[in-house]
Amino acid sequence: MATEKGERRRAALVVAAAELLSSGGFDAVRHRAVAEKAGLPLASTTYYFASLDDLVVAAMERNGRDELAQVRAALDALPTPADPAAVLELVLDQLLGRDSRDDPEAVVLRYERFVGAGRRPYLRPLMREMRGEFDALLVDVLARAGVRLDRTALLRLVAVVDGTVVNSLIEADPDPRAAARAVLVDLLAT
Repeated sequence: MATEKGERRRAALVVAAAELLSSGGFDAVRHRAVAEKAGLPLASTTYYFASLDDLVVAAMERNGRDELAQVRAALDALPTPADPAAVLELVLDQLLGRDSRDDPEAVVLRYERFVGAGRRPYLRPLMREMRGEFDALLVDVLARAGVRLDRTALLRLVAVVDGTVVNSLIEADPDPRAAARAVLVDLLAT
């Protein structure tokens, strides 16, 4: 039976791991670094998590749920009818992360996490689950602008934006969000 103190400690470890994951990628999430960031003894990471992989899963889920909640709250705050430019920014928040508004490096870290998740089989079930929620919210955001997409069209839109962002990163574009915005405007206009 978990105690209140135990739940607080476990939550602090998840928050610390999530922050490290967001700022430094998978390599930043280490037992010692997480414990230090959480202000807890090193042994607490292995007490509350059976393995580092379990801690990484919890951190990925925390980041994903936080991102979904941010976009959902922003969508709920939009007036009806919504300004198309505001909806477009929410689509970009959903695809690139809200941090990409101010920090192009956040886009690099986000895509590194996605690619890195593909190399970690223990993350696949969570990523599939989160992808379903991600897609559903993206459909809701687009619907606010009057854009209705079936699953195939939605996957195509995400793939084109992802490709644009990756190409933008390869070309050392200082603003991959702007490149993604331009391609989205073209895609949604057709």
